[in-house]
Amino acid sequence: MQLVILDRDGVINEDSDDYIKSPQEWHPVPGSIEAIAKLCQAGFTVAVATNQSGVGRGYYSLATLDAMHAKMRGLVEKAGGQIACIRFCPHTPDENCECRKPKPGLVRQIEKALNCDAKGAWFVGDTAKDMQVAQSCGCQPVLVKTGKGQRTLGKGLNLDGIRVVNNLLEFADFLTQD
Repeated sequence: MQLVILDRDGVINEDSDDYIKSPQEWHPVPGSIEAIAKLCQAGFTVAVATNQSGVGRGYYSLATLDAMHAKMRGLVEKAGGQIACIRFCPHTPDENCECRKPKPGLVRQIEKALNCDAKGAWFVGDTAKDMQVAQSCGCQPVLVKTGKGQRTLGKGLNLDGIRVVNNLLEFADFLTQD
């Protein structure tokens, strides 16, 4: 299995410092839906690992989060792709859970759900936490400049071993080129 793990906010959909709190506020980053479809059509299995502390903060319910994910899945399926697995952390940072990135819990949940090893998989994110979990789980980290990516680059992140791309579609083009 060729696995690609994607962060959600800032990679697949537009991000907001005020949180994405409803399906109506959930808008794909231009090209991201096509990128996921392209990866799937090239034989990659796509999973999503996302921190969603807005649930724990009471900004939106699990039902609303499910509706956002249903919208995302629907758009991807309409484009000819499929998201094999979505795992999320609903906890706030102060709960110190094992599933909140940069801890490896979400990646471990994906491995269990898909019966695979994430070592060597691609992990695409827009924050230092995404890069940290990718590296700690033996994944190949990719930083997109969308979402918080530009801000992350401006913070002096050590880019050794990290591929930097403009957006998810550029990454999909790279991965699927002959």
